[in-house]
Amino acid sequence: MVREICRDVLFLNRKAEIATEADMQVALDLLDTLKANEAGCVGLAANMIGVNKRIIAVNMGIVNMIMFNPVIVKKSGVYKTEEGCLSLTGVRETTRYQEIEVEYQDMQFKKQRQSYSGWIAQIIQHEVDHCEGIII
Repeated sequence: MVREICRDVLFLNRKAEIATEADMQVALDLLDTLKANEAGCVGLAANMIGVNKRIIAVNMGIVNMIMFNPVIVKKSGVYKTEEGCLSLTGVRETTRYQEIEVEYQDMQFKKQRQSYSGWIAQIIQHEVDHCEGIII
């Protein structure tokens, strides 16, 4: 189901709770909402659709992917950039890392550890920040 984008900064500033298998519908709603907003959006966190759970959806180019309980465990290659967000108006400067390593659970709740770089790494960092209650 496509959900409305949350713009409540007080809600978005809250640290997300751990996701469980009971939150599968939230993940599916995230995928639907990302698809519906693909013209101006490359990633979403569950709090952006009003659910305070640690779930993100990321556009990986040809496919959108869900990560449950993502944690960035390694990062290198710091740089400054500007980003926008569906939950906010305008663009803001932020610090990101060129290469990251992320631990997360996949759609079958199997633990994964993957390395990402460039644009996809930047998207993941933005969405993981949302899970931490950090908005640009």
